[in-house]
Amino acid sequence: MSMNSLQTPLNTLPSEAFSRAGADSPSAAESLSEAGNTVTTASMPAGPADDLVLEVRHVCGGYKSGGFFGRGGSYKEVIHDVDFVVRHGEILGLVGESGTGKSTLAKMILGLLKPEKGEIIHYTKRPQIIFQDPYSSLNPAYTVEWTVEEPLRVFGKYDAAERKRRVREMLERVDVPEEVFQAKPDELSGGQRQRVSIAAALIRRPRFIIADEPVSALDVTIQAQILKLLKDLRTELDLSYLFISHDLNVVYQLCDRVLVMKQGRIVEQGTVEEVFDHPQQEYTKQLLAAAE
Repeated sequence: MSMNSLQTPLNTLPSEAFSRAGADSPSAAESLSEAGNTVTTASMPAGPADDLVLEVRHVCGGYKSGGFFGRGGSYKEVIHDVDFVVRHGEILGLVGESGTGKSTLAKMILGLLKPEKGEIIHYTKRPQIIFQDPYSSLNPAYTVEWTVEEPLRVFGKYDAAERKRRVREMLERVDVPEEVFQAKPDELSGGQRQRVSIAAALIRRPRFIIADEPVSALDVTIQAQILKLLKDLRTELDLSYLFISHDLNVVYQLCDRVLVMKQGRIVEQGTVEEVFDHPQQEYTKQLLAAAE
């Protein structure tokens, strides 16, 4: 399931989406709490949790459907008691069939949707997202350079010369050629558009990235290039990823650990080798058989 229907750039999310403690005040531990649900950015604790970038604790949530101007309607729970962590420097895969709740969970982690129950704790500044379809996630009216610079303009910390320097440095890092810096999305190849999307997600130097089906719209050759880029960036920029995909072969190539989701529940998790070589749940076995 893609999240491309979300038109708000995640690198310009409103601060009320979740607390800014990790980004602007490392000693703070502010949170949005309401009726037992919490989305928090906290300072890093000492001890066993000091290698975490994210904790999702027994989270439940969903949507209201029907109603009128947000009133009334029926509530449908989509996420059921989901519990996991993302560790510093790892790529954690999230797999499952379309409609199983993967992108809904991502919205909760990003602060776009509040959980009804449970707690989501960020140990780093706000995460960013790389979308499935870069063409629909980039504004067709603006150039490559303008698009990647926009988060820095919103941030307001740097002058124009410094913003331009940072943008060009990031575009070069993700292998976007200089001759397309002033091009618009419809003038780019699919691979170039995805590289621009990656640059825009990384321009404010987050430590945690959610990648929602980032290579499924690309051909096999370009997929391999983008996967290699994501791996290289993990090392160069000290990143951690939550990598959402329905393609188990891609997950096996890229990820360190994997979560298997069925109907909004995590039914199995472990290292890629454990889950792929010795699956315990029948659902996981069915997904692996379908990928052969």
